[in-house]
Amino acid sequence: MEHGDVSSTNADWMSQLPEELWGTPLWDLAIPGSHDSMSYCLDTHSPVLGSESFMLQFLDRLAPCIVRPCVYRWATTQAWCIPDQLDAGIRFFDLRIAHKNIKNTHNTQDLLKTHNTDDTLYFAHAIYTLQTVKEALSTMAVWLKQHQKEVVILSCSHFYLLTDSEHQALVCYITQLFKDKLCPPQETPYLSQCWDLGQQVIISYDDETILHQHKELWPKIPYWYADSADPKEVISYLEERQKAQGRAAHFFTSGLNLTEDTAVVVCNPCLTMRKLTMKSFSLLLDWVEKQTPGPDQTAVNIICGDFVGLNHFASVVIGLNKKLLKTESHR
Repeated sequence: MEHGDVSSTNADWMSQLPEELWGTPLWDLAIPGSHDSMSYCLDTHSPVLGSESFMLQFLDRLAPCIVRPCVYRWATTQAWCIPDQLDAGIRFFDLRIAHKNIKNTHNTQDLLKTHNTDDTLYFAHAIYTLQTVKEALSTMAVWLKQHQKEVVILSCSHFYLLTDSEHQALVCYITQLFKDKLCPPQETPYLSQCWDLGQQVIISYDDETILHQHKELWPKIPYWYADSADPKEVISYLEERQKAQGRAAHFFTSGLNLTEDTAVVVCNPCLTMRKLTMKSFSLLLDWVEKQTPGPDQTAVNIICGDFVGLNHFASVVIGLNKKLLKTESHR
């Protein structure tokens, strides 16, 4: 896990926006986000998830010492921990939550000593993370107390093997942890209102049954992604979606993340997701710089990327909000 350079950060960028933008709905602002936000702490001793392909699971059982390091190289999409991502300016977090049976994992005794036996919810991206959901959320809560004018959007999705009781326990933990900091979906969120009410957390929950039972949860936020390892195809896909479909009425995410396939992995044994991303990021950032937030059909809102701390990604996205000032001045 790498740590960010805290000498120059965007830790309080929302509170530093021009006053003219304080009354702009958050879904009309440009907001930087991280794809698979927790993948910086994947566990190389973890088995491959049952949601992955049968072939990958079979190979994992056959040769875990080969398969798991390979999965780790391609499933790791972030290098910075949550506080460092927050300091860098990330305000949207892609949280993929999975049930983990710790009795069947490596170093079981150590896990039982360091965690309560009911802490079975972890994050996952092909394999499980080392950090639990509770640990990550509590870290966010501490950071938010120190930055009371910053608002985060937590997208809880891709649930794996969660029982109904675990869903309920997770929502209960979230509501108890953040309490009045939660911004309900019944309101249009904008910064000045959030500040007045002390609201700092928007929870998107991708489970319809749970969603209908808890009015404090927001529905699934659309996530546009190209499912390609080619940055040109990613850009082409996003532009086609903009023209053909247009932006969602509320929050939506444009994913700059690349997606590897079997051919890419097999034909490039020395390549990793990090190397692939870094090689492509100048092209992707050039596309970002041309975008404009706001209510227009071709506008952007949340923009997600991989390895968000290893370049100027967050600053470029945040800088797009200056274009809203030019728009306002011409009205």
